[in-house]
Amino acid sequence: MKIESIRLKNFKTFRDVYLQNIPAFLVVIGANGTGKSTLFDVFGFLSDCLKGNVRQALDKRGRFREVVSRDSAADSILLEIQYRMPIAGADRLVTYSLEIAERADGPYVKREILRYKRGRYGSPFHFLDFAGGKGYAINNEEDFNKTDEELEREVQTLNSPDILAVKGLGQFGRFKAANAFRQLIESWHVSDFHISAARGRKEASGNSEHLSESGDNLPLVARYLFEQHRAVFDKLLVTMARRVPGIRTVQPLLMADGYLTLQFQDGSFKTPFLDRYVSDGTIKMFAYLALLYDPVPHPLLCVEEPENQLYPRLMSELAEEFREYALRGGQVLVSTHSPDFLNATRLEEVCWLVKTEGGTQIKRAADDAQLAAYMAEGDQMGYLWKQGFFTGADPL
Repeated sequence: MKIESIRLKNFKTFRDVYLQNIPAFLVVIGANGTGKSTLFDVFGFLSDCLKGNVRQALDKRGRFREVVSRDSAADSILLEIQYRMPIAGADRLVTYSLEIAERADGPYVKREILRYKRGRYGSPFHFLDFAGGKGYAINNEEDFNKTDEELEREVQTLNSPDILAVKGLGQFGRFKAANAFRQLIESWHVSDFHISAARGRKEASGNSEHLSESGDNLPLVARYLFEQHRAVFDKLLVTMARRVPGIRTVQPLLMADGYLTLQFQDGSFKTPFLDRYVSDGTIKMFAYLALLYDPVPHPLLCVEEPENQLYPRLMSELAEEFREYALRGGQVLVSTHSPDFLNATRLEEVCWLVKTEGGTQIKRAADDAQLAAYMAEGDQMGYLWKQGFFTGADPL
């Protein structure tokens, strides 16, 4: 499944934006405070709504009035995502629309819709349609021999008006689109990596197949790759040794007390040392490689400012690995302040954020004739950015 567009209305600094034709690998730049983190938080917000409910997701961000655009007369927030997924033998464009409002007893789902076209012509059909905790879902949506009127609507009332319908109904296979979208959200990875969380001893049990958002299970993931995907782990080590001078190998070590940690071997020393004695950049590079070499890519991977703690010359290789990850099936969104990282990107892979009169707009590099002309002549994105050709996103 690939996200093709995002529409936001009254979500923090995004009063009314529509980002279309999102590529498999998208790099976002912009001055501080323009909304790069907010754009990525759209996915974190939906994930939090699914894990708990809308109220809890809003409370985490300061409640409804802190999330709705400031100085806005609007009384609701709209998030809309369009994505492609295979349904009944064809790739179909599915739209998920979520509108959230607030009343005296708290926030609630004003409208939640999941729709797509059943045929080549006509308007998209609503396969899930809820408002205020009540609505219906179609339970035989893949029966394309039936007319719209013959489809079976299953009426449901949710336990609370601040619960997403895709959370409850998405558990059941008979609601195909809702089930698929729930799985999509659950599989997103919105990185919130903390080097301090990745270091040190860890419980030897827990999630080991994918790196967690904070990176706190890094030793478990390393052991999983070492034991279950040795070829991938060996490839990771070759890359690690090439990028971090002196590092010859990294090994997940089960200690005598039953805890797991990482042990690094520097070619200059006979005795290996534990991860708490290596640099922040070394830990971060190993974590990124564990994430990017994942044998089963996340359908969506969001990473903010991967350049922090890393040597600038490594940025072009890292950008290429993000692109390769996307080609393996995982769509990638990256924000950056690094011209070196940006130099490794293509025209269609870049957009930038501009804040005017308190609201943010999204501009695509591919839509800028001047940028397109310079890139066609062999210029690089990072140099053009430093020279001020991204109006409103000048890093200087």
